[in-house]
Amino acid sequence: MHFKKLKVRPRKNVQAIYCAKELSNMLSCWAATDDLKSSAACAQSATALFECMRTAPMPAKKHRPSINYHLARLNKYLK
Repeated sequence: MHFKKLKVRPRKNVQAIYCAKELSNMLSCWAATDDLKSSAACAQSATALFECMRTAPMPAKKHRPSINYHLARLNKYLK
């Protein structure tokens, strides 16, 4: 199919990555200890990650049109 007037805009949204530092610290602690069952060694990293995840701002969900909306919109190009 070829549409002459159809334009697609690329997404320009840059999402903020919250708690990446804390997650990295916890994963590196797990890699250094080689024993995931001993949580005492990495308890401080786990607590810091938990607190960061608990207080991180949640992004607001934006309404996205459904596939039926897009099909109805593109129907005029298919004829």
